[in-house]
Amino acid sequence: MRYKAVFFDVGNTLLYPYPSVEAICAEVLANHGYNVSLGRLAEALSRADEYYEEKYREDDTFWLSEERAVSLWTDLYTLVMMEVGLSADPIHPAGGGGGKSEASGMAREIYDEFGHSERWRTYPDVLPVLRELKERGFILGIISNWDTRLPSLCVELGFSPLLSFVIASAAVGSLKPQPCIFELGLWRAGVEASEAIHVGDHYYADVMGARCVGITPILIDREKRGIKSDCPVIESLDELLSCNLLRTG
Repeated sequence: MRYKAVFFDVGNTLLYPYPSVEAICAEVLANHGYNVSLGRLAEALSRADEYYEEKYREDDTFWLSEERAVSLWTDLYTLVMMEVGLSADPIHPAGGGGGKSEASGMAREIYDEFGHSERWRTYPDVLPVLRELKERGFILGIISNWDTRLPSLCVELGFSPLLSFVIASAAVGSLKPQPCIFELGLWRAGVEASEAIHVGDHYYADVMGARCVGITPILIDREKRGIKSDCPVIESLDELLSCNLLRTG
């Protein structure tokens, strides 16, 4: 099989929060006079991750629009604020906390921070691998459940020139694993499904979504958790360069 295109997810595939989500939360809290340890924030974020996955399983349509995405992430970071001690009672805050209204305000500030490119970094393997794949003649694109800020982030982080397109779910009104967002990627790349590979870190969104239209999925395990799957699993994008699926000639 001669593949012609490689599509990528973004979060935990190409980008990671910098210096970390908990550090960014701590900075916003500190700006409001709250000193919360990174360890405590990490615990709160772990519970917030569970909240996200629960919401994602129940109804993933929050990724369909900017308004819904903002609402979900504001709710999630509000939960984090409450977990670290801000009171739910805006009139009689416990322990000197600012109450839910302040928690929600800080949650929105945290969300806004992730719209700035300095809050993100590409993994060390990303730019070298994208350049090499581009030189080999592959068409590269992004298909991601993300808000409408994604294209500008790609530009500011320096890898947009290597891409043929960037598709953010909130911008097109379709989300992974729905077929239409992958079909849009195929149309923009000008290739058939059998000629494309999609790399991502989420089995439901990336593997099942790609397969539903006939794209070959590759799961990336950045945290080296030893994931076993019914598709190829890699721990670094470097592995793509030696992958049998992407050998040319």
